[in-house]
Amino acid sequence: MKTRRSDRLVDMARYLLEHPRQLISLSFFAQRYESAKSSISEDLSIIKRTFDERGTGLLHTVPGAAGGVRFISAMSQAEAQEFVAGLCTMVADETRVLPGGYVYLSDILGRPDILRPAGRLITSQYLDCEIDAVMTAATKGIPLAQAVAEELNVPFVIVRDDAKVTEGPMVSVNYLTGSSKRVEKMALSRRSLKPGARVLIVDDFMKAGGTIQGMQTLVHEFDGTVVGTAVFAEGRSTVRLLDNFTSLLHVETNLANGEPIRVNPGNFEQEIYQ
Repeated sequence: MKTRRSDRLVDMARYLLEHPRQLISLSFFAQRYESAKSSISEDLSIIKRTFDERGTGLLHTVPGAAGGVRFISAMSQAEAQEFVAGLCTMVADETRVLPGGYVYLSDILGRPDILRPAGRLITSQYLDCEIDAVMTAATKGIPLAQAVAEELNVPFVIVRDDAKVTEGPMVSVNYLTGSSKRVEKMALSRRSLKPGARVLIVDDFMKAGGTIQGMQTLVHEFDGTVVGTAVFAEGRSTVRLLDNFTSLLHVETNLANGEPIRVNPGNFEQEIYQ
């Protein structure tokens, strides 16, 4: 059934948002709405302009017979600043401070209204980057990793500290924790990650970075490549095992002046927008 332009625009925009990074041919839309390709091209121009003005993301046109359009989710710097400022206020609560300098974040990372923009912000660093999977460690990083994977339209895989019979054959590595200097073990199902995969590592909270370094080692066991590392919050640490990472928040706890917690924006602006 032929569709009015106003209805087409709404449905096309929804479809593009729900299928990020997927190449969609003009023929698909033309058949879907029983409209000429020239009309579809005009509609896409309107959507592209609106996405650009609103900072929703990028709409790339791929020319040629096998071409089409591809939506890439992104967040403008101004929106990112506003979002992270709100997070700073939310996290800067002394009742969130846990033993060992950690911070309680589970309630925040259980909110879809936080996870959706956090996923958009993290993926804004990888607009032109091919990523095959998002990796995180069980269990607190799972919601954030899922949000990032959804924006990238790729699978996410979960590294565990013990082997589960339901996971089948596992690949495991030993790693050294940065703060306690203990040797720990992590494992990933052999079926979870294809050999040679390009992986984005995502976690909720990082201090020294031992767990993330362990995940990097695990990726290399699959002959894969670590594309980048992103964390919701980084904590203060006298030892830092990682140099290259992106953080949304920088959190300091149990300060020398007696202040229980201090929260500032992380390094996301330098890593993503500069």
